[in-house]
Amino acid sequence: MFLSKPGTYKPCGVFNIKHLIMFLITVIGIAVAVKHTKVKQDSDVKKIIRNLTIVVWILEILKIIFVFSIGEGKNLNRVLPLYYCSLLLYAGLCSSVGKGVIERMGNVFLATGGIVGGLVFIIYPSTSLPEYPVFHFISFHSFLYHGIMIYIGLIINKFEYIKLKMSDLKYYAGLIFVICVIAYIVNSIFGSNLMFISQDFPGMPISVLYHWAGKLFTPLMVIIQMVVPFLIVYGVLKARACTRQFKSYAK
Repeated sequence: MFLSKPGTYKPCGVFNIKHLIMFLITVIGIAVAVKHTKVKQDSDVKKIIRNLTIVVWILEILKIIFVFSIGEGKNLNRVLPLYYCSLLLYAGLCSSVGKGVIERMGNVFLATGGIVGGLVFIIYPSTSLPEYPVFHFISFHSFLYHGIMIYIGLIINKFEYIKLKMSDLKYYAGLIFVICVIAYIVNSIFGSNLMFISQDFPGMPISVLYHWAGKLFTPLMVIIQMVVPFLIVYGVLKARACTRQFKSYAK
């Protein structure tokens, strides 16, 4: 079962008790990891990001090997890591070995999009539990991968590894835009749906946007991914800062 092809066993499905258990295990694991993470200086955070970037790349390579092993290596939607959450792989590298603008770009995505993307996935794991049983490599892989994604974002913000500013939107949006352009070119040539910007994805909330927006679907999906996740996290951080400031004044 652990390495079975999709369709061999009944898939777990979503919004049921098994999904809830996987969700709770992931959330509790993230909470425990964040609580017990000790950071004395910025280099400690950088080391954590670098080590976990190595881990997620290993996980991604293992997933690609699995896809080829079940005979679906020609399916670019399953092989190429060009989805929103795949940006963890590239942002992790930018943060770990990049300098200047490149490093900032990686850190900004990890601190914002990483949290939103990871959280959305564990709430609705569209590419794992609807196809595979809960005790499957892909199911375990997806929750571990996205759990790491959320964890990195939380520790960056908790220890203020970077102080997020509204002007950082350009770094975040720039990274998303570049990946979307690459994905769109590949989609146009091979008929794939990388970054979910070229075709409908039935069963996903974006299906509503696809049928409503018509020809505007692609640019709208690109813009949403370029802006919304950043603004969500930035807004939460600003609200948190304002609350702290208000409490200090109240004292």
